[in-house]
Amino acid sequence: MKLIFVYNADSGLANTLMDIGHKVISPQTYECNLCDLTFGVFKEQKKWKEFREKSNTEMEFLHRDEFEQKYGKKFDYPLILKQDDELSVMVSQAELNQIQTLDELISKVESLKT
Repeated sequence: MKLIFVYNADSGLANTLMDIGHKVISPQTYECNLCDLTFGVFKEQKKWKEFREKSNTEMEFLHRDEFEQKYGKKFDYPLILKQDDELSVMVSQAELNQIQTLDELISKVESLKT
């Protein structure tokens, strides 16, 4: 089983700079809760990085444009998918947007492994 995390953001330097600006100027309207939970303004949250590096679960992290190009599918982002033979939604956009803290996200991801 592999978990695929898809950010509600596009890849590339220009998009990254726009995201940083958005996080600083208007964080309450930033549209990627997954990005917000796992990354600070400039770098990945230390606790999240340690969690994913120690995890026995295979994880893939993609921006929405990378995901759509690789898998040819579209969803409401952000979300977490499981890939076995097929892709299935494990944590929907609505569910992910209800998660308030990194600890909640880590608990949710841990629960997906059982």
